Amino acid sequence: MSFTADRLLLFGATGDLSQRMLLPSLCALHADGLLSPDLQIIGTARSDLDDASFRNFARGALEKFMPADRRGSMGVFLNRLHFQPLDATQTEHFGNLAKAVGTPGQGLAIFLSTAPSLFEATIAGLVASGLTGPTTRIGLEKPLGTDLTSSRHINDAVAHAFPEDRIFRIDHYLGKETVQNLLALRFANIMFEPLWNAAHIDHVQITVAETVGLEGRVGFYDGAGALRDMVQNHMLQLLALVAMEPPSSYNATAVRDEKVKVLRSLRRVAADETVRGQYGEGAISGKAVPGYVGELGQPSDTETFVAIKAHIDNWRWHGVPFYLRTGKRLPHRVTEIVVNFRPVPHSIFGGPNATGGASTPPNQLVIGIQPEENITLSLMAKVPGLDREGLRLRRVPLNIAMADAFAGPQRRIAYERLLLDLIEGDQTLFVRRDEVEAQWDWVDAIRSVWDAGGLAARPYPSGTWGPTSAIALAERDGVTWHE
Repeated sequence: MSFTADRLLLFGATGDLSQRMLLPSLCALHADGLLSPDLQIIGTARSDLDDASFRNFARGALEKFMPADRRGSMGVFLNRLHFQPLDATQTEHFGNLAKAVGTPGQGLAIFLSTAPSLFEATIAGLVASGLTGPTTRIGLEKPLGTDLTSSRHINDAVAHAFPEDRIFRIDHYLGKETVQNLLALRFANIMFEPLWNAAHIDHVQITVAETVGLEGRVGFYDGAGALRDMVQNHMLQLLALVAMEPPSSYNATAVRDEKVKVLRSLRRVAADETVRGQYGEGAISGKAVPGYVGELGQPSDTETFVAIKAHIDNWRWHGVPFYLRTGKRLPHRVTEIVVNFRPVPHSIFGGPNATGGASTPPNQLVIGIQPEENITLSLMAKVPGLDREGLRLRRVPLNIAMADAFAGPQRRIAYERLLLDLIEGDQTLFVRRDEVEAQWDWVDAIRSVWDAGGLAARPYPSGTWGPTSAIALAERDGVTWHE
């Protein structure tokens, strides 16, 4: 059922995600007139707050995490906010929550950001209090399980109360402008799609690099590791968008149908096609930082770095490796997709008169997602000169910086788009259950390979690009990681 919600219920409303992302995003949408004047926002958490104290809490979060020029009408926005304390383990508490929500005129949107251990209790409380009716939809923030079995368990619990068309599983990477622009790049430009296949692409690299360490995520991260935290969701979603077939139209069903086909076509990873690493002591931006075990305060074999050579077994991508790499305490914060095309079949610029400058390295397309959103296409061009000793060529970048190309429109963070889509009911940028389960199935198989082979996390100094074996993973195929 299509409806625009006039009630938004935020679980975990006093948490870090709410302070940094949710409340600033909602305030920005309000300032731009994108929220209905009738929309009321009800926050809930264990905190013993009332409406006034929650509004003061929200004001502090906005002043800390939101640029001053985007806080327009902040006072009016704060008046939208209400609060109801809740212990999700106590089903009887949900009656008071239902009273606080009231009777929506159009519908209710729920944003559920809570520990996986509380999912079932929360869903049961929502059902018991009548908050799961036909005009209610629910957004689920990760993590949705720790493996395929636990993910199915959570999804079964949610499916007991909500049909699939009212479940919005969030992967915030899909809300990023450049990730969506990848679809425009592929399917709105005639020059790319005919080349987007194994005949013209040599390999693809996807890197998600962080400079931070645990940063207060000790409890979650040590039980998850880089494979579950980054590869299972963000990186596989990026891979699916790069590799998917053209959907019949830009809508939730068509786009997600094509993504899941890619995920189901992923070949099982062999033991020599994956690398685990864990950062040790080192330096980031000239500042000494401790190793993972030092930060954690106890021994651990949890991986903070993963490199994988992946294959998609279908006609379009047969023989094209996809190199995935993610890690913490790496030299730079960057998320990018690098498409490396095949070399020209015959270079006319070689020969005895070509002295050192007439090589023709392959074209390369770099799609930067963060910290800068840009697209760079490397082309070969002639170096100016008389060329008395042979023609000289050089790779020249053709840059499209999103901030420069679109100076007018307001740049939005991912959660602004995702929250608005949740309120309005557009599932295109959310993840369907079969996608999640296909991702877990592939990732679980990698963990089984690690366990069977006793593959330990190899140490690497903070401030480097991971274990040397990750470099070897690519270089044995004649590939160099893009840095």
